[in-house]
Amino acid sequence: MSGEKNKGSGRGRRDLTIRVKTAKGRKLSSTLWLRRQLNDPYVQSARAEGYRGRAAYKIIEIDDKFGFLRPGARVVDLGHAPGGWSQVAVARVNALGERRGKPVGRVLGIDLQEVEAIPGAELHVLDFLSEGADALVRDWLGGRADVVMSDMAAASSGHPPTDHLRISALVEAAIDLAEEVLEPGGTFVAKVLGGGADASLVARLNRIFAKVQHVKPPASRSDSSEKFIVATGFRGKPV
Repeated sequence: MSGEKNKGSGRGRRDLTIRVKTAKGRKLSSTLWLRRQLNDPYVQSARAEGYRGRAAYKIIEIDDKFGFLRPGARVVDLGHAPGGWSQVAVARVNALGERRGKPVGRVLGIDLQEVEAIPGAELHVLDFLSEGADALVRDWLGGRADVVMSDMAAASSGHPPTDHLRISALVEAAIDLAEEVLEPGGTFVAKVLGGGADASLVARLNRIFAKVQHVKPPASRSDSSEKFIVATGFRGKPV
């Protein structure tokens, strides 16, 4: 009977939080980061499900809301390392053809560094800012993309205004590429910081997409300033 009284109340149960001792030579900040990682349910789920990082759940939750990673879709994942977003895209667009009767999609990962192969994804080492990158992407795809997505973030400087400018520049460059490679009706997804994309970026996206929204998926830590901008219904590059 006493066991029934404690059920659901939390009393009489062991604290399952993993505590990490501060090792010699390890900074307190590193210890706190390690503790957070070990106790993060998304990190634990990523390990159990074979994803390369908890970031996979961000694109899962964004796509659950907007539904752009459909079977048969052609996806360009900019700055795809370590590969979690590409893994999700492969499964959802049916890049491996495992869902019989459904169209087979394509996933193209672009990054500055070489990444371990992802079954079903075509990975290329390329600076997407370089001249002619858009033509290479279209050539590799054999046409245009249905989705351009980016979880890229510039290295933190520790100075929020500077970091905001850096990631805004990355988003601007990603939009440049999207204009050149997206099919009409396509979708653009990118990470932004702080209050969201700059007003000028939002205005630009509103000119070339039917709908533009900011979203903070549950997998994005509450103490993180990141958000994502999702633009759907690409109208085509302005003439």
